Formats: sequence, structure tokens, C-alpha cells
Amino acid sequence: MQNPSPEQAVIRQLVSWGSAQESVRALVLTSSRAVPHAPVDALSDYDVIVAVTDLRPFFESRTWLGDFGPVLVVYRDPIRTQEGFERFAYITQYETGLKIDFGVCEVGLLRHYASAPDLPIEFDAGYRVLLDKDHLTEGLKPPSFRGYIPTPPTEAEFQTRVELFFHEATYVAKYLWRDDLMAAQHIFETGMRQDNLRVMIEWRSEIDHGWQVKPGPYGRRLKRWISPDLWASLEQTYARMDINALWNAFWKAVALFRQVAMEVGQQLGFTYPHDLDQRAIAYLQKVHNLDQDPLP
Repeated sequence: MQNPSPEQAVIRQLVSWGSAQESVRALVLTSSRAVPHAPVDALSDYDVIVAVTDLRPFFESRTWLGDFGPVLVVYRDPIRTQEGFERFAYITQYETGLKIDFGVCEVGLLRHYASAPDLPIEFDAGYRVLLDKDHLTEGLKPPSFRGYIPTPPTEAEFQTRVELFFHEATYVAKYLWRDDLMAAQHIFETGMRQDNLRVMIEWRSEIDHGWQVKPGPYGRRLKRWISPDLWASLEQTYARMDINALWNAFWKAVALFRQVAMEVGQQLGFTYPHDLDQRAIAYLQKVHNLDQDPLP
């Protein structure tokens, strides 16, 4: 008999564990490991919905996590209510390299999903029932595997994204002018690059691929979906903790955002806010060239 793959071994362990736990009534695998042909590797998470009759013991004690190996670190998401039922998460990294994100919920939530006209987005992206002692999942609709795939923005959303980018850029310019590089780097990475430039680049990628690509969080796998030239331009927006290098990267990011945003606007038939663009660029240049004398 052929030995099970590492993934099959983990799935068997989960099913064996759930079968032995009286309170556990169902296990559902979601995310990339439940999607056919999804890119997974040895470090890919196992995202598992654990439907239980009594949630509190699983929340109040972490000892059960050790049933899957020596625990390295854990993040516990607080209990929250969804559709009138409690749920929480244990994001668990094991010393072996195994990572399981346990989403523990009351069985009523799974019943609600099964009776609802539409799947929740985490299930619509792909799910696989591993264990169901009480037929809780029998009414679940089949997944479309389109969960988390973006839809085209409206023109208002597009123009708001442009304004938000330039708004964040004013903070970065201010902190660079003050030589406050840690603050500048933070806003540069989060407000400018992740929250706005990344989104605009993802829209550009979706246009090229017919709005069929599920982007990973934080730009995961983005390099696979954009042109080498665009990726090279994005690389140039990163810099070491040096004032001159950061100013150069800042202007590279501004130029790249403008280029991509204009392309997205043209492809979607939207009006690019040229007046805002010109006034924002003039303001940022003024801050860059501002004398270092204290302001009154």
C-alpha cells in the first residue's frame, strides 16, 4: 500500500481526532487546500472549521491543540457572534512546520450556512467536508470557487482610491521632510503601497486576466500575475532606511501609481482625476523642497 502524502496524513489525523471528540460534530476544510489545483506547498495552512456543541471548553483551554504536535506559538481570536452563533479562531503554528487555523464555531452556524440561499465567502472560495456526524452540511451549496475574487470597482471607488493614495502620500512626505524615517516607512508600506498601490495593481492584473484571479493578502503571488516590467517597477519603490533612498523610492511609487491608475481608468472607461493629481504632485514637491527652518 502506498504511503499517504503529508497532506493526506494531516487530514486523517484531523478526522481521527474529530471522530473521538464528542463535542465535535463536523470538520470542514476551507481555503487553498480545499481548492482543486490551488498552489500549495509544505508550509501552506490547513484552515479547518470545527463545529462543536460546546464552544467554551475549546476556547478556555489550549491543551487540545497539542493533539496535533508540539505547539510553537498561537494567536487566539476572541469570541465573536455571527448570525447569532459564537465562533473564534486559534491560529496555531507547530514546531514541525504544520500550521492549522482552527475556526471553532457552534453547530448552529453550520446549520445556518446549509440553509442559507448563498454560501459565505470563505465557503464559496472552496470547501471540503472532512467529517459530518449529524448531516449538518448536506444542504450546503457547491462552491463557485470565486470567493475573494475582486469585482470591477465603480468609478467612484476608483477615484476614491486615487485620492486615498495621495492623502497617504502627504503623510509620507511630511515624515521624510522631518527625517522621521520609521514613521515614514510605516505609512509608505501600509497606507501608500499596501492599501492603495497594491489594490490598483491588482485591478490592473484582473483586467488582464478577465477578473478571474484570486489575489493573495498583502500581495501574495502578485509576481505571478503581473508583467516582469511592472514587477521591476514595483521593486524600485522599496528602499533602505536612508533619507535620500526613501525620497527616491517615494517618487518612484507616486509615478508607478499614476501610471497604473491611468491605465485602469482608461480600460474601465473612468475619468482619471487629473486636477487632483496635478495639485497633489505640486504639494508633494513643495514639501520635498521645503526649507528645514522651523515653521512658525
